[in-house]
Amino acid sequence: MEKVKFAVIYYSMTGINYQLAKWAAEAAQEAGAEVRILKVHELAPEAAINNNPVWKANVEATKDIAEATSEDLDWADAIVFSVPTRFGNLAAQMKQFIDLQGGLWSKGKLMNKVVSAMSSAQNSHGGQEATVKSLYTSMMHWGAIIVSPGYTDESIFKAGGNPYGTTVTQGKDGKMVEDVKDAVFHQAKRTVEVAKWLKKGKE
Repeated sequence: MEKVKFAVIYYSMTGINYQLAKWAAEAAQEAGAEVRILKVHELAPEAAINNNPVWKANVEATKDIAEATSEDLDWADAIVFSVPTRFGNLAAQMKQFIDLQGGLWSKGKLMNKVVSAMSSAQNSHGGQEATVKSLYTSMMHWGAIIVSPGYTDESIFKAGGNPYGTTVTQGKDGKMVEDVKDAVFHQAKRTVEVAKWLKKGKE
């Protein structure tokens, strides 16, 4: 059977969602998928980025990561999105990327994509779950197949018990509060597994 084509598409200001994306990509590779890790286009003005040392450092550290395109979505069998919350919703950068996919959607090319999502916020009730569910609403319009982690592995409880998708809190030191690496690995591998089932069934 042909390898599952797996895209991790993220937006990250401080590096938290970039780390989540890297873990998801690593897990998908371990599961035998062909992987692309991609960032969405930055919308913030350069002056704002330059005035925030952490933001500027993350932009510099990820300058070689390719920006996601419609072609990447067309290519992928499975997609994991990772995005910080903005007032309980998607960051504008990710929202714009999704909003620009009307062309693919109108051709039916987003149907049956296997998708899952992760998120972060600065406090434990900062809208992470609402952000993941908001992204899933768009995926329903695509006709995508949503793969949530549910409570399918002990790592979900260790990471805080979110059944919708792995979420983290960014502490005052800029690092993740929760231990979520195992949960991200499980979520990504579960997404690849469901995509394999679908490919096998279609073939």
